[in-house]
Amino acid sequence: MDITIVFLIVLLLIVLVLIVLNAFLLLYFYNTNKKFDLILEKGKIKDLKDIFLKQIEKSGEQDEKMKDIFVQLKSLENISEKTIQKTGIVRFNPFSDLGGNQSFVITLLDKNNNGFVISSLFIKEGSRVYAKAIKEGKSDHILSKEEQVAVEKAMGSE
Repeated sequence: MDITIVFLIVLLLIVLVLIVLNAFLLLYFYNTNKKFDLILEKGKIKDLKDIFLKQIEKSGEQDEKMKDIFVQLKSLENISEKTIQKTGIVRFNPFSDLGGNQSFVITLLDKNNNGFVISSLFIKEGSRVYAKAIKEGKSDHILSKEEQVAVEKAMGSE
């Protein structure tokens, strides 16, 4: 009888271990199955090959969109080189008998330092406005001290 009791206890322990192992495997299977349902869109996709083919198709579409974006970006870069990117402003008083710095010079340049200088001189009779073209940071016309400072400020504002 002693061997029978020992045999039953061992058998009972083996059954308990198998029950615990079975519970663990069922839980693992349930979690894995949930993940596969997400991948396979809850049964809509029956084959992993479909997933890979859809992904390759989406990747191709994204590559085409990226090429279009790079073309547009290059176009915008070319346009932006010709837009005003640099400014320089100087306020000054050309005459000691007038109060305040009401005269000014403004310089507007593109990426290549091409643009123009606008000077406004405030005098008792009114104001005068002058414009001078700037090409590669230089002018064909003689620049006043204030105009030169405004051009240098603009070129330094990169």
